[in-house]
Amino acid sequence: MTATLEAPKVHTGPKAAVKPRGQNPLRKAFRSSAAILLFLAVWELAPQYLLDEGTRTFLPPLSEDLVALWELILNGQLADHLLASLGRSAAGFVIAVAVSVPLGLLIAWYRPLAEFLNPLLELARNTAALALLPVFTLLLGIGEVSKIALIVYACVWPVLLNTIAGVNTVDPLLVKAARSLGLSSPNLFRKVILPSAVPTIFTGIRMAAAYSILILIAAEMVGAKAGLGYLINKSQVNFQIQQMYAAIITVSVLGLAINAGFVALERRFSTWRVKEKA
Repeated sequence: MTATLEAPKVHTGPKAAVKPRGQNPLRKAFRSSAAILLFLAVWELAPQYLLDEGTRTFLPPLSEDLVALWELILNGQLADHLLASLGRSAAGFVIAVAVSVPLGLLIAWYRPLAEFLNPLLELARNTAALALLPVFTLLLGIGEVSKIALIVYACVWPVLLNTIAGVNTVDPLLVKAARSLGLSSPNLFRKVILPSAVPTIFTGIRMAAAYSILILIAAEMVGAKAGLGYLINKSQVNFQIQQMYAAIITVSVLGLAINAGFVALERRFSTWRVKEKA
């Protein structure tokens, strides 16, 4: 008999884990920003090579708009208008959140109150805030009060309705389990209801923050002497097209920054949640 000799197995150590290609940070960043980069490239190149001179006057290349933006930054005009808009927007937003969250919790907690107010809430939420701009102007004038009041009205509904929805969507089994452990109503509300409703409430707050900017820009186009909406309207009337687009870019960047800030804040207050695996 002949014995067959097997080659000894060589252990080379544990194999290095291969990272999925999709988790490359640079690749992920490029994929998430590709559409924006393409849009900016079209904005820069299309006016220069595809549009005639007359159309190019009303849609200048992105580079010219950025030059106008830089000039507004250097001469201090952008800071003045930005601070005016942020002051109005923040005032209306804070008032809306301070009113809507407690009211939403109260309505969601007491079923008879919710049934009584629901028809009125449905009527008010479907009335566009800008449709009431003339009403606010007639009643409160064209000054700061009417603009802040309009922002409050626009911001109240997303926060209020999402607060109600957040409380109503808490798992009933979780509530029953908490009650079976002897939690009183205040402790149940503080330790179970509120933490479970936080993500939905923050969704409403993020929506309200966006509304506070959008509604303000429209309100500032009527009877304002400062603000980004005023700057956009004044630049259009004076045929300063690059400056108009510079103000529009500022509004877009401001909206993105505010949304990113509230997303980070939501994560801070929702650290208890279990992250889902991709």
